[in-house]
Amino acid sequence: QVQLVESGGGLVQAGGSLRLSCAASGRTFSTYAVAWFRQAPGKEREFVVRISWDGGSTYYVDSVKGRFTISRDNAKNTVYLQMNSLKPGDTAVYYCAAKPMYRPFHIDEYDYWGQGTQVTVSS
Repeated sequence: QVQLVESGGGLVQAGGSLRLSCAASGRTFSTYAVAWFRQAPGKEREFVVRISWDGGSTYYVDSVKGRFTISRDNAKNTVYLQMNSLKPGDTAVYYCAAKPMYRPFHIDEYDYWGQGTQVTVSS
């Protein structure tokens, strides 16, 4: 069982930066792939980025490439999402999600979800 807690959201002006954290419980977190999703008001939840269990592989949705960076520190059971050059269109609740490493990396189906953290980008 893995429990995920997101933090780091807030209000920022366009062009600003935020770093989200996804802290996990459980000794085996280092064997889980992790992803960030987001859901804007009135829209469906969308995939943003994923990272493999060892950090060796990442995949970003085109809209955030070059602006967002995912990383992880398995010693701290934490995954980070550094978000730079934020745009009003990035406004959403951001969720992290995790799945065991034996599940296909490229298929975005996850077993565990956090409660989300709000990111608001003002123009």
